[in-house]
Amino acid sequence: MFAGTDLAARVERAERSLMEEGARAAAQREPRVLLLPIGSGLAVWAGPNSPLDKVVGIGMGDEFDDSALDAVEAAFAERDAPVQFEVSTLADPAVVERLTRRGYLLTGFENVLGLGLDQGRQANVAAEVDISAVAPDEFDTWLDVVAESFGAPDTQGVASHEEFPRAALDNSIRDIASATGFSGSLARIDGVPVGGASLRLADGIAQFCGAATLPAFRRRGVQASLLSARLAAAASAGCDLAVVTTLPGSKSQQNVQKLGFQLLYARAILVRQV
Repeated sequence: MFAGTDLAARVERAERSLMEEGARAAAQREPRVLLLPIGSGLAVWAGPNSPLDKVVGIGMGDEFDDSALDAVEAAFAERDAPVQFEVSTLADPAVVERLTRRGYLLTGFENVLGLGLDQGRQANVAAEVDISAVAPDEFDTWLDVVAESFGAPDTQGVASHEEFPRAALDNSIRDIASATGFSGSLARIDGVPVGGASLRLADGIAQFCGAATLPAFRRRGVQASLLSARLAAAASAGCDLAVVTTLPGSKSQQNVQKLGFQLLYARAILVRQV
């Protein structure tokens, strides 16, 4: 799969729409929610210390002037929050140059991997693992498993530069779960919930929004089973592309590459403190 600017722009649009829907859900709880377009991107603030507080989709074709940057920075300053840009390596290089001149520091990278999907793809689930869709009365169980698992990340690869309070993490997961095309999966071993994952379908793209396994049940095929089941579901729904974001060199990246995902591009993470 060749990752050119057109493919990257398509993926970044899907990311932007996901952040927008999550922030609109957060607005029902937080009156100061920010949704501010900037060029092809979108600045989002969904609450204090929220994983959704960032600028996404920037530099993919639509120009913006310094007054737009001024407005974003002023809005985040009013909320006593740092500004975090996530910029694709296939975006206009001038974006990063402008940000660094304004005092933004490079704090890390994340990898965006993709896999082309064909109809008829079958799930390959480990013998002892059971994967099921999350029923409405199971949502809180699913949320607890996912949030607790995220709280104990795998240490392989480059460490994340971010840590989030449990309440903020719970709120962001609930907000994203309200997005159009979103579904959750729950993994069980011997009837016990041990892992969870999420999937969002938009514009023919299957976005793998996150997956996690409780530490005591890792290395037993839970992650691979969740991945395989979601790939089959996405193919069945008619998606032609699956996309996942991982930390560089992480266990998650290793897991998805085993199933055929390949690196499309990276995102540079640039932050300006309050």
